[in-house]
Amino acid sequence: MTRRRIYARIYGRVQGVAFRHYTRKEALKYALSGWVRNVRDGSVELQCEGYDEDVTLFLEWLNYGPPMAKVEHVDWREISQEKEDVFVELDFQVRATV
Repeated sequence: MTRRRIYARIYGRVQGVAFRHYTRKEALKYALSGWVRNVRDGSVELQCEGYDEDVTLFLEWLNYGPPMAKVEHVDWREISQEKEDVFVELDFQVRATV
């Protein structure tokens, strides 16, 4: 199985609706490692790593998000998996706003 890592930025009504909490829950459901955080411009950003199929399913979920969210669009891209920057532990963190 192939592993991949992505960076995503989610726009719309994605703050104040428990988006980060639900995102962490969904990421752990797919055994993804990484992080999610709010951005001061009102968007949410994240990085995650996992098996190709799991990341694809997670990306599909991001297009809808949790019940109270209204996702307008998701920008995402593949990012390289540098040896020293690999998510070692199976954890998905909610980080502070930037």
